[in-house]
Amino acid sequence: MAAVKTRLPLYVFKVPIERVRAGYYSDKYFTRFVDILRRDNLHQQVTYQFFPRQDAVVAGLDEACAILRSGTGYYTDQAKAEELFRQLLQVEDEIAIAEYRLDRRAMEKCTARRIRLREELMDLWVDKSQEIKVLALYDGDEAAAGEPIMVIQGDPMYFGHLETLLLGVIARATSTATSVKKVVRASRGKPIIFFSARFDHHWVQATDGYAAFKAGAFGVSTDANADYWGSEAQGTIPHALIACYKGDTSAAALAFDRHIPASVNRVVLVDWENDCIGTTLKVVGDFYRHFTGKEFIPGETDPSPVIGPGKGKIWGVRFDTSGNMRDVSVTPRDESSFGVCPELVWKARRKFDSVGLKDLKIMVSGGFDDQRIELFEKLGVPVDLYGVGSTLLKKKVDITADIVEVEGKPYAKAGRKKGDFSRLSPVDLSNGL
Repeated sequence: MAAVKTRLPLYVFKVPIERVRAGYYSDKYFTRFVDILRRDNLHQQVTYQFFPRQDAVVAGLDEACAILRSGTGYYTDQAKAEELFRQLLQVEDEIAIAEYRLDRRAMEKCTARRIRLREELMDLWVDKSQEIKVLALYDGDEAAAGEPIMVIQGDPMYFGHLETLLLGVIARATSTATSVKKVVRASRGKPIIFFSARFDHHWVQATDGYAAFKAGAFGVSTDANADYWGSEAQGTIPHALIACYKGDTSAAALAFDRHIPASVNRVVLVDWENDCIGTTLKVVGDFYRHFTGKEFIPGETDPSPVIGPGKGKIWGVRFDTSGNMRDVSVTPRDESSFGVCPELVWKARRKFDSVGLKDLKIMVSGGFDDQRIELFEKLGVPVDLYGVGSTLLKKKVDITADIVEVEGKPYAKAGRKKGDFSRLSPVDLSNGL
């Protein structure tokens, strides 16, 4: 039985309402487009159609609907609204300065003024979101190039200024979701951890993390990545912690274990000394000695007391060998032997299994994309999970929007026409409100 598809409550996206309504994020020609319609009092019902330029896994549609809910309408006194918005931007700058200076009195004064300005703007706003009809696919659906993924039917005087934002949030999330889906498919069911936060601006983390989740990623690395869907970020022991313990991976791992909740799996980075196998065995031995008071003899001692989930145990190890390095266990050959290569993982798995570490998971990261993961899986490399980062943000999916009908009649630019809307579902713009 197919899972029931749902949409996120619109409030989770935290739309910056005043800036959206003012056209702050809109291409100027879209705000002028709406201004001209308003000045000519030209009210017409149109069909606005959105589609991807290539086959894609779509996302960002729920966020686009949240923008439509907040930004569809008009101010009864446009000139007054523009002046109030100018003042709002100014007071928000003053709040930022006060926060930077830790000036509590100025913060309170400016915040009170900000609230008053927002209230005045709200009093001028006429909401028209219930006068438009929106149809859309669901976040996570797949769409073909040129296939309609969202349609808006209504008077563009009330929402035409939003096109830039709508295209942007859909394009960003769809690009991420499409890239993640490729690595998810390539991994053949093995978990993908989304490690892209460090490669882009922090403002896009929530959108990217949600898109990754909808495309099938197993986990994300920051709380912001998980913001829209309420999960918990995941992570391993970082190189920085090992550095602070003067390159002692065991000391860093034991410190991590002491202070981090038992619900967090202990995954140890073991490439600090460019000896993933040797470092792993040393960390296991040090854990065993620390928690049992006995020596660990590889091949003779049962390591199970310190392997698995929970406190005092190692769940897995992560190989993150630099792409210009060759692990000491790897036979020197061509460039294929650099970084985290199949030979390293095979040798590690065989060694681990031979000393009773069959339950120790191997995570790999560092330059993995769908093609590299597909190669690893084709070769049967014994990886348990993949960490993927910058490669997921390199390929973009363009989204395009066009008016294709005016007053029920076809009016579209040359080369465009109304598409098939049969896969689209109605959107309730009051969802969650």
